[in-house]
Order: sequence, then structure tokens, then C-alpha cells
Amino acid sequence: MRVVSGIQPTGNLHLGNYLGAIRNWVRMQDEMEEANRAQAAEGGSAAKKLNECLFFLADLHAISQPHVPAELKAATLEMTAALVACGIDPRRSVLFNQAQVPAHAELQWLLSGTARMGWLGRMTQWKDKAGKNREGQSVALFSYPVLQAADVLLYQATHVPVGEDQKQHLELARDIAQKFNNDFASEDSPVFTLPEPIIPPGAARIMSLRDGTAKMSKSDPSEMSRINLSDDADEIMRKVRKAKTDPEPLPSEAAGLDGRPEALNLVTIYAALAGQSVEAVLGEHGGQGFGAFKPALGELMVEVLAPIATRFNELRHDRESLDAILVRGASKAREWAAPTLSAAYNALGLVRP
Repeated sequence: MRVVSGIQPTGNLHLGNYLGAIRNWVRMQDEMEEANRAQAAEGGSAAKKLNECLFFLADLHAISQPHVPAELKAATLEMTAALVACGIDPRRSVLFNQAQVPAHAELQWLLSGTARMGWLGRMTQWKDKAGKNREGQSVALFSYPVLQAADVLLYQATHVPVGEDQKQHLELARDIAQKFNNDFASEDSPVFTLPEPIIPPGAARIMSLRDGTAKMSKSDPSEMSRINLSDDADEIMRKVRKAKTDPEPLPSEAAGLDGRPEALNLVTIYAALAGQSVEAVLGEHGGQGFGAFKPALGELMVEVLAPIATRFNELRHDRESLDAILVRGASKAREWAAPTLSAAYNALGLVRP
């Protein structure tokens, strides 16, 4: 089993990133390590890991839209610090940034001969991001899903953790891989593995603290809309106290949250942090007003996030260590990518050194 996933380096991680994706990456990393130990104990090869995780900073994806180069470089290192602070261990997982592994861009071009304009034109995210000004968008934004396909096919990923908004892109990656295999490889010796989606259990959809109908996002101009992983205890408590709510007390059952997006969001956050179901949280706090529930939520948030913030703030200024982590990870990624890239060139009849 080989898991591959990436995240754009858009700056400091927030609570939505952590609860929606990163915490599950850490869980998968730990589960993979445990599986490897179990297989070794049963007589498997201790020298070769049978289950592996690769996590990358998608800096090549970031240039599909306008950006400031110096900010992208700084954000890549900051995101590396945040991932390590959250529990991604570079000794147990491969952590790197795309730009240090040229095979990502090479394979994207090779796959561009297989991908079809019609497939890309149907991508929901392309329609959303391009809006009405499609003619003014970059080619990179349109072909973004082909690079995403290359990201996972390059490493023969067997599984890719995805949220609802990325399922379509993984389906496209599978379509590209299948067509490439059909067109240029034999049935007995396909070039690419078709990756399966993982919908991580317990992945929470975290919404803005100012608008329960909008996802928590770094791009929101209001700092009060999100909990950053770098926020200290006082800042966390202040943001939770000022989070938008409604005047009604919490219900005792989940059905009572229908039509109350802000209340649902705060209860969902509490449940995710506590490792409980929404029903269990309401069983404990149902009937309370937000004057009582918000302090409890803030204290739980501080308890969970304080160690991450401390570690993050230690790491973010140690550029030498962060560079070293990315260099080591990229070296391993290039090694793992080489056989697939070579097989793709050969399948297409391209002559290379």
C-alpha cells in the first residue's frame, strides 16, 4: 500500500486544514508504520517497507494562479514546519516539495497527450476558479488536474486520501492512467497503477467562524474567521468567544442543528477535537447556551493545538532544518519516481539518455 497526497503551500495552516486532512495524514502514517512492524514480525522483510506514505508541498500547482515568488518560497518552508509540528515525521514518511522533483512536470507533459480537452473542461473546480473569464486564465489552471494525475501516478500510488471536492480529480487521474495503459502498454504490464480513493474516517468539514455556510479558508480577509495553528491560547479563546452563533441553546439531538450552520460548525469542531460523535457532544452539552459552550470549546481547542503551535513556532525560524527535510525527502521521491517516468518514456517510444 502506497499513499500519496499533497497540499498547496498557501501559508500557515489553520484548524480546517488540520481536522480535514493533516490529522488523517498523521493517522495513516502511524497505521502504515504499525502495519510494517506487524509484517516484519510475521517474517516479512524488515529492510523493505511494504506500506509507505508520501506527502508533498504542491508548489508547482501554486503557480497556476497569480502569486508573489518570495511569498511562495516562504510559505513552502512555513507549511513544512506546520506539517512536521502536526506530526508528519520525515523519518517515517517522505516529505518534499514538487519543484525539487522535476519528474512531476515531465510526467504531466507526457500525460498531456492522453488527457482530453473535454475531460478537463468538465472539471468543476476549473469552472469555479475560472468563472466567466475563462479566456483570461492560465493554461496551468486548465491543465492543473493533469499535474494532479502525474503527482499520484508517478509513485504508483495505490491509495489517495480525498475530500468531496477532489474526488472528480482522482477519477480523472484514473481515466488518464487507464487510457495510457490501454494505448501504450500491455494488459500484463501496465505502466500505471490505478489509485483508489480513501475517504478518511473522521475527516471533518470545518467552516468559517464568521459564516457557517463557507469553508474555513486562508483566503478569507477576516482573521476572526479561522483558527491558525500558530495562534496562542489567548488568541484562540478570543476568536472562539467572538464566533458567530444564534440565540438558541444547543439541542439535545443532532436533528436540532438543522438550519443552524454556525451552531453545527462549533459542535462539529468540538466533536472532531474530542474524538466524539456530534450526538455524544450534544448529549453532554445539550441545553447549554453558547455562553457556557464556547469556553468549553476554547479550552479543548487550546489543549489540542497548544503543543502544535509551540512546535511550529520553534521550527518555522529554523530554515536550515526545514531545507534539509525537503532535500532529503526530494532525494527519496526522485529515486521512487525514476522507474515510472522511464517506463512512460519507453512506452511512448521516446529516446532519452
